[in-house]
Amino acid sequence: MTNNVAEKIKRLRKSKGFSQEDMADKLHISQSAYARIETGESHSWAAHIEKLSEIFEVKPEDFLIDETNNFSSLDQLGGFAFQNVGTITTINSFLSEKLVEQYEERIKELKEQVEYWKNKSEGNN
Repeated sequence: MTNNVAEKIKRLRKSKGFSQEDMADKLHISQSAYARIETGESHSWAAHIEKLSEIFEVKPEDFLIDETNNFSSLDQLGGFAFQNVGTITTINSFLSEKLVEQYEERIKELKEQVEYWKNKSEGNN
C-alpha cells in the first residue's frame, strides 16, 4: 500500500509542477525525508496526509483508493459505494497504526535523550 501511496504522491507532485524541495518546504521537512516518502521508504506521509491533501487539492482517502478499478455497468457502482465505506475504515485504521508507530518511536527517542541527560547530570559520562 505504501508504494501505491508513494507513487500517487510523486505523480501529484509532478502534475502540480513542484520539485521535491518545494514539497519538503511546504511540509516543513528535509528534502531527503520527502524523497523517502516518494520512494516508499518512509511511512511519514501518514503524519502529513492533511497537508498533502491541501497542497494537492484532494481528499485524504484519495491517496489510498486504487485507481485501477474500472466499472463496466451501473450494477457495479452500488458495490463500489459499499467498497469505499470499507476502504475509508481501512484507511483510518492504517493511518492510526502508522501514527501510533511514529509516536512510539519518538517516545523511545525521547526516553533515550532523558536517560543520556540524566546520566550526564549525575557525572556518568
